[in-house]
Amino acid sequence: MANHKSSIKRIRSNAAKRLRNRYQAKTTRNAIKKLRDLTSKSEATPVLSKVVSMLDRLAKKNVIHKNKASNNKSKLTKFVNGLK
Repeated sequence: MANHKSSIKRIRSNAAKRLRNRYQAKTTRNAIKKLRDLTSKSEATPVLSKVVSMLDRLAKKNVIHKNKASNNKSKLTKFVNGLK
């Protein structure tokens, strides 16, 4: 167990941040799956911008690596552009 007040607080704050990060990452993964299920370009385009924003936010906060966000954005954009 932690011996200092600051380390006890750090454990509490890390746990809260971990929960928030996991929630946001899972929400983004679900949004990506929903985007991949769409079949028309007109439906997918507004969803793509929201997913890209979510990925950028996660990369900015170092929840996911910036290159992973970039790869996901690239693949999703190619997917949406390939739709009719």
